[in-house]
Amino acid sequence: MFTQEDKIQIEQRGSALPVVEQQIKNFETGFPFANVVKAATVGDGLIRLSEKEADEMVAHYEMVSKVLKVLKFVPASGAASRMFKSLFSYKTKLETGTAEAPKGDMHDFFDCLPEFAFYQDLAESMGGMAVLEKAEEEKDYLKILDYVLTEKGLNYGQLPKGLLAFHKYEEGARTPFEEHLVEGANYCKDGDGKVPLHFTISPEHRHAFVKLLNRIIEGYAAQFQATFEIGFSEQKPATDTIAVDMKNQPFREADGSLLFRPAGHGALIENLNDIEADVIFIKNIDNVVPDRIKGETYRYKKALAGLLLSYQQKIFQHIKDLSKTDDAKWVKEVEQFLEKELCVLPPAAYAQLSLLKKVSYLLGKLLRPLRVCGMVKNEGEPGGGPFWATNSDGTVSLQVIESAQFDENNPAQMGIMKDSTHFNPVDLICAPYKQDGEKYNLLEYTDPQAGFIAYKSSDGRDLKAQELPGLWNGAMANWNTLFVEVPIITFNPVKTVNDLLRANHQ
Repeated sequence: MFTQEDKIQIEQRGSALPVVEQQIKNFETGFPFANVVKAATVGDGLIRLSEKEADEMVAHYEMVSKVLKVLKFVPASGAASRMFKSLFSYKTKLETGTAEAPKGDMHDFFDCLPEFAFYQDLAESMGGMAVLEKAEEEKDYLKILDYVLTEKGLNYGQLPKGLLAFHKYEEGARTPFEEHLVEGANYCKDGDGKVPLHFTISPEHRHAFVKLLNRIIEGYAAQFQATFEIGFSEQKPATDTIAVDMKNQPFREADGSLLFRPAGHGALIENLNDIEADVIFIKNIDNVVPDRIKGETYRYKKALAGLLLSYQQKIFQHIKDLSKTDDAKWVKEVEQFLEKELCVLPPAAYAQLSLLKKVSYLLGKLLRPLRVCGMVKNEGEPGGGPFWATNSDGTVSLQVIESAQFDENNPAQMGIMKDSTHFNPVDLICAPYKQDGEKYNLLEYTDPQAGFIAYKSSDGRDLKAQELPGLWNGAMANWNTLFVEVPIITFNPVKTVNDLLRANHQ
């Protein structure tokens, strides 16, 4: 299947031939659907903190975190082009003379143009406010869209979301990149005033991020009396997956070389694995709000982190107790802890194991990375949800399951999906260290069978692409997991440009 030239190309990418061959097999066999037992709901796999409990967890985090390294990890490589899909479509119609008067979203965009945080920047790119106002008055929509989307002006159609002006303040507009600095200063600052943040970016945008950082960092450092430690990384080329044609043969470029494609956000488990921090907050780049409503976000970030650390202490104690004795009493306590608090149910064969083998099994389940996942009530937004699912070893545990992982031809499974009351807004806090200070190798706790196959095209030819297990589902499938309800106010993603007109972004 692979020529000598192919093998050289694979090696030069940093990939391994057996891994690429397994990817081909995945295309041939497909990935299994998730085996979901039931939806995780409040009181049954999903924790709802009372006001008192939330306050206690905040206090616990503020006390314990003083001696820990805390870091904020932000996937920020996503392009903003999808935000402007309707604008690109309308621009094409204007260019071809097939456009009607703006309706719906397009009407709202032009009618509310001054309300966008990038309005002033747009005016400057066009040569001044008078020029922009004239274009609005004369309904020169094509000119406006050219200056919003292309390199004539803001070039927003080609930039990542992190570099767009999202919110207006008296001192000027802020990008999501800057909003994450502000968030970090409010719940990731250590006793020495250091605020570590890490952004995963695309290589073509690194210069723009660094340029923005250099321009604004002194101001934010002075404002928050903080020293920001900003790191950037890129998705590793070795994590790209091979593409195939519709007959599952390697897809080849015009020059005969193999086509490899980025394998989705699941590839970022490699970047996360390189991070050294006791507590890692993970949040998407576009889920930010203006300062006036950030308070609840800060509170729940600290509350979830406090809960994470309190459970970590419990796990460490159980590991210590179980490691020095095989007393049936301790075994029973750990069984109850795993089942009632970590929601890990053993396989049927567990009951027949000897006491020593039970201890080995229990220690194996305790000795895993720990995460807390915030979950919001489902109000129709797309995204994975919290479920109880059966794993390959027969255990049942809490998993974030995407809709694509459900077998749509299985009525029982689809019924469970519809029973879900919450979904995952990508609000995670991770603890990647063991009690002895050694870091877990996160790559050992993934579920390789939780990948995805997508249908794409290149140069007009159809192809199949393969995504690695998602960062917060398959890539963390073998972590210990806690699901916690968080207020809907903490979830404010920007999927389309008009989302910036919502009250929570004004």
